Amino acid sequence: MFRFFGALANHMTIITTTGVLALAISTLFAAETIDSTASNNRAIVIEVDGAKFTAADVQRTKGAGLFQARNTLFEAEKRAADDFINDYLLERQAKKENLSVADLLKRHVDSVADKVPSEEALRVFYDGVDTTEPFEAVREKIIDSIRQRRGAKAKTAYLQSLRSQAVISVRLSAPRVNIGLENTPLRGNTDAPVKVVEYADYECPYCQQIQPAIAKLEADFKGKIVFAYKDVPLPNHANAQKAAEATRCAAAQGKYWEFHDLLFASKQYDLAMLKEHARTLKLDGPAFGKCLDSGSTAELIKAHVAEAQAVALPGTPGFFVNGRFVSGAVDFDTLRRVVEEELQAVSAESNRAVAAR
Repeated sequence: MFRFFGALANHMTIITTTGVLALAISTLFAAETIDSTASNNRAIVIEVDGAKFTAADVQRTKGAGLFQARNTLFEAEKRAADDFINDYLLERQAKKENLSVADLLKRHVDSVADKVPSEEALRVFYDGVDTTEPFEAVREKIIDSIRQRRGAKAKTAYLQSLRSQAVISVRLSAPRVNIGLENTPLRGNTDAPVKVVEYADYECPYCQQIQPAIAKLEADFKGKIVFAYKDVPLPNHANAQKAAEATRCAAAQGKYWEFHDLLFASKQYDLAMLKEHARTLKLDGPAFGKCLDSGSTAELIKAHVAEAQAVALPGTPGFFVNGRFVSGAVDFDTLRRVVEEELQAVSAESNRAVAAR
């Protein structure tokens, strides 16, 4: 079901308003490293009693298992690129103002952070601190804490102002997996350029919390994305497996998404409530009950679980946008950013294809 179709790029280009800054970030692998790029796929990486195997041989059977490792490397490269950009912009601005970087930050950041908060602000902060010490004993610590927070915010704001004055393009290719959508419910424009796939568990509290963000994402990008849901019922959630099966029983009667949405809205998943949900949606009760009690849809759920295991999905919910894993704490802003990046990439590719004609 999964295969790799992308590898980490080994370079990126940053374009600024005053010129082009080329960053050659080489991704150097030792001879033994199993890489998914075409140039290395033919390389012999394993030999057992004279039998020789190439990187492509390993990719065919173990490629998906390497996905999370490659994604971790990609995230580290992204952070390194961001740090490099920040350093470059600070050094460039410091030269413009005939200052050192340290003095530049003092002028634009420290001057904001070093202002002593009012006594009223300090008292409000103290009231929110879990401490038994008197205000006077912790007053200086509170000032230091506020200054540190102000400093971090001021630096972020200043760096953002420098970035807003530059044209920056970071061309790092995210590792991707090709996710099959057969036997997977889809909502939205099936021809949309961006496919958002969620692996989730109905009883998972984080999966429940992210639902409003998904609804907003679908509304904001209507026609531009198609949403797919794949079941990963976790073993520590007693009702998750049957809840997932119930949605497939509802699908047999044309009401998958209605049942899916009702489960997340009601947060009621025991067997009796699943059948009550079917009545609420005016499904054929006997047919639904027979489907659910027989476990006839369980294999569909198992297939999704196997997919999640194949790419070492760290937990639920797990999101893939055009095969690109969205790591870390996921919220609406994160999903929106990745979708916008994918739409921009699709548009750029289309423009290149038109120009090449």
